[in-house]
Order: sequence, then C-alpha cells, then structure tokens
Amino acid sequence: MKWLLIALACIQLSECLVRVSLRRDKSVRDVLQERGLLKDFLRRHSTDMSSKYRGPAQRDSFASPEPLINYLDLCYFGTISIGTPPQSFTVVFDTGSSNLWVPSDYCSSPACKDHRTFDPSASSTFQMSDKYVAIQYGTGSMVGILGYDTVQVSSIDITHQEFGLSIREPGSFLYYSKFDGILGLAYPNIASSQATTVFDNMMAEHLVEKPMFAFYLTRENGMSGSEVVFGGFDPNHFTGQINWVPVTTEGYWQIGLDSVKINGQVVGCERGCQAIVDTGTSLIVGTTNAINTIQRLIGARVQSSTLAFVDCRYLSSMPYVTFTINGIDYPVPPTAYVLQNEYNGQKYCTSGFDSMFVANEEQLWILGDVFIGVYYSIFDRGNNQVGLARAV
Repeated sequence: MKWLLIALACIQLSECLVRVSLRRDKSVRDVLQERGLLKDFLRRHSTDMSSKYRGPAQRDSFASPEPLINYLDLCYFGTISIGTPPQSFTVVFDTGSSNLWVPSDYCSSPACKDHRTFDPSASSTFQMSDKYVAIQYGTGSMVGILGYDTVQVSSIDITHQEFGLSIREPGSFLYYSKFDGILGLAYPNIASSQATTVFDNMMAEHLVEKPMFAFYLTRENGMSGSEVVFGGFDPNHFTGQINWVPVTTEGYWQIGLDSVKINGQVVGCERGCQAIVDTGTSLIVGTTNAINTIQRLIGARVQSSTLAFVDCRYLSSMPYVTFTINGIDYPVPPTAYVLQNEYNGQKYCTSGFDSMFVANEEQLWILGDVFIGVYYSIFDRGNNQVGLARAV
C-alpha cells in the first residue's frame, strides 16, 4: 500500500509515496487556506506550462531528455501525451511510485474538473481492460480503471502502455496541484494492480539504449533547466565522478544510509538505516527524533507541527547536513536545505527537512528534491544501483 506524504504547496504541493503509514498535521496550505490566502498564493506562483528547455546539445545521442517545469523548488513535472491523436497531460515523474495515471472523462471529482482529462472515445488506439486500480494517499485516494494506449514521453512512443484512468479523486490536494497525473518510475513489484510500468515497457520494446534514467533538478525558486533523461545521463549536469550505490530492495529506489551528521556529530541513522531516493518528495524526510535534532541545530522554529521557519539572515552561518552513503559523504549546504520564499513582498525561509511517523520505528529516510537538487541522480535498472554525482 502506498501512502502520500504532503510537503508544502504542490500537493502541499508535492507528493511522496512510501510503504509505511504516515501521520501529518496541519500543513502550510491549511494555514494559508484558513487565512483566506491560498488561492492568491497559488495564482501568484503559477508557472507557464508552455515554456520548454531542452538542455545542452552535448548529451549522449541515445539519451531522450524530457524538460521539467520547476514549481517553487517543490514540484517538478513534464508533459506527456496519450492516445491517437495525442492528448497532452502534465505529470510528475515520480521515482517513489510505479503507476502511470491521469484524470479521465469518467471522473466527476472537483480535481478532475480542474485538470485535463483523457477522453477514451477520442483515441482510435485505446483499449479498455477489466482491471481496476486504487491508490491510497495520506489525505485522499485515487480510484480508477486500467486501459491501454500509445504513450509518448519525450521523443519515445510506447505502444500498448497500461495506465490508469481516474474515476474518483476525493479530497482537495489534487485539486490544487499544478500537474494532471503521475508517471511512476519505481520498480514494477509495487505497481498497483500489477500494472506494467512505463520504463519496463521502454526496455521491453528496446526504446532506450541503456536501462537507466537520470534527473537534474534546478533550484533557486523555479529556475528553468530541470530535466529527466531516459536511456542514459547527461555529463554536462554534474562534475566529478559518479558514485554507484546498490539498491537494497527492488521496490522503491531504496539504498543503505550509513549516518546523518552535523559538524561531525551523528544526528540520525546512528547504526545505519535505509533511504529512498524519491523525485516525488519535496523535502528530506526522516524520523521524528532525528529531524527534531536537525531543526534545533539549524535554528528552525517549528510552527503548526509541520512547518519549520528559519531566519533568512543567518543562512551563511548555518551548518552543513552530511549524509554518508556507501562510505562517501554527501554534504547538503544551507543554501540547498533552506527554502527561500516571498509573499506579499515579504521574504521568509523554511526548513527543507520534515519528519514522518513510522509505525514500527524503522529508521527510514526519504531523500527528496532538496537532496537531488544537490546531487545528480541516475537510476540504473540494468545493474540495480543509484548513481550520485555533484550537480552543476
């Protein structure tokens, strides 16, 4: 079962799918909504979906890039098409889930009415299946049916791709999202209803030269240039060598984490633990005790149980937070883990760390966009490993 962790403005407003039950309290979206400021906030921070950035031309010729919209450094999504003739949708390319789904004409939920919907009758290549799909989220759920059609991702055409057509999207979190659906890039064994994943079809149809994909996520409050590359990686987006980390469990992109340190002091994952490299999560997420320690050491003030503010004036004096993975240190600077925002002309800063409740006290961490923005991330299905290199 997959549960949704919501983190500030893109489905608060970004989504994270993990196996454990997550417990969340009031979010920044809830606070803004209570004060009557949410709609104005979202309107001010909307992004032009038509803008595209194809990146440098020097990348490997076999790699197929897909430009991503960076929404407030919190959510990254790109455009795909489904059907014949093609119907376009914006989706989060999510390494924390495995299903592709989009809203459909069968759906009457407010979230569907506010987004593009797939019309099966308008596609000459659509085939309906007899299977249903249900994905449970922390603040709602998606229920739909599975169908088959041609899906185009970047320049890649995938025939007879299985995908979900939502029938119900209860709750309000998808209503406010800037994207239409989700394209999961985790392993197939966590796909709801055992649906075939997009990347597995890419590999089976020999549409990528190498069985890997890679993410480059820009930061700095919506800067352009983010992309996901299928079939290889782009050496122009990182410096130094790639460090390869074996996948420990082939479900999510799960790896071993040695420790988390600040100024040489271990603040989390004391005896080693597990971490998920997840493009669908905005922040770096850890266990409650460890995150509370980190928030204290970086000078963050927790408000409304979930949102932690820091003083923007002290950014230069805040410590690095170092994640040791497979014996190698990956320091994350305060310029990466502090989210700098502006509302009504007033600047404010929030912590890029958040905690989650894990039922069995397992020390599970999620290395979300805050971490991936610093370290170019390559997901290698052929060798079941994750490559990390310093992003530039």
